[in-house]
Amino acid sequence: MHVVAQFRDLDETDSFVWLRGFANMETRADALGRFYGGSVWSKHRDVANGTMVNSDNVLLLRPAKLDSSFQPSAAERPRPDSTAQSSAIFLCAIHYTAPGKEEAFATFFEDELRLPLLESGATIPATFVSEHSANTFPRLPVRQGEAVFVALLRFSTPQAYATHRGALAASRQWTEEIEPQISQRTWRPTEVLRLSPTSRSLLR
Repeated sequence: MHVVAQFRDLDETDSFVWLRGFANMETRADALGRFYGGSVWSKHRDVANGTMVNSDNVLLLRPAKLDSSFQPSAAERPRPDSTAQSSAIFLCAIHYTAPGKEEAFATFFEDELRLPLLESGATIPATFVSEHSANTFPRLPVRQGEAVFVALLRFSTPQAYATHRGALAASRQWTEEIEPQISQRTWRPTEVLRLSPTSRSLLR
């Protein structure tokens, strides 16, 4: 498995958000089976589980674009004793669509949302849609029956994020055209997580 990113939730201090990736669902089953059946987890599981109240808030996702390869920085992961802090802020925007409509929302994002977001100062490391394959490792529950489009946005500094928010708020195209279209294409408000990468996250 590929541990892509670890984040602290800036608005929920007891929450921890992370991304891990697999080449395919078969690889996922094998990798998780070997990890959770291995000696490292056996040694540390009681302590690890003791830190968690809930670990079931899991979305199973895949890249939204067939030609998209979600590749974080190739730089070596910082050492365990690293205290380096990133000034970046990430937004994880989870859009809840009707069943089977997440692909259509992905097209809408590419056609209508991507450019205004880039122009307002965001970079877009990745976009995802729900993966509806059966959970190949049932020992770890995932949220069933979800249809979502997820956009991960990055801002180099808190000021860049503030500038982005101001630009969108001042844009009539965004407030009068795009936001109503987002509401029409989703069945509940967009869930937005403000995230700060940990010192050893590959995505920083």
